[in-house]
Amino acid sequence: MQYMLLVYEPERLNQGAEGQARLMEVSGKHMALAKAMSEAGAMQAGAGLQPVATATTVRTSAGGQTLHDGPFAETREHLGGFYMIEAADLDEAIKWARQVPVRPGGSCEVRPVATH
Repeated sequence: MQYMLLVYEPERLNQGAEGQARLMEVSGKHMALAKAMSEAGAMQAGAGLQPVATATTVRTSAGGQTLHDGPFAETREHLGGFYMIEAADLDEAIKWARQVPVRPGGSCEVRPVATH
């Protein structure tokens, strides 16, 4: 079964010279995990996302659609990247999610991909 591992982190962690250094360090850890997932046959796709300031949201209401700069909702955590993996079950997907290098204040959401 396919699962999405959605990586959320406070974007403030990447600010300034120190934040950029931490970002480079954690990026290396993500690359190592992606390699391990690929070697295990679990990795289907994955990518990091550009900063939230580059996002555009199309919001739909009864009156039509409107465009907004930034994410849909104001939150402290922003979607920073994802992995799509193949796993036998939720337990296996969680084992991979526990290896995702999420920094303090972040999270990794595990969600099954719909098959309909």
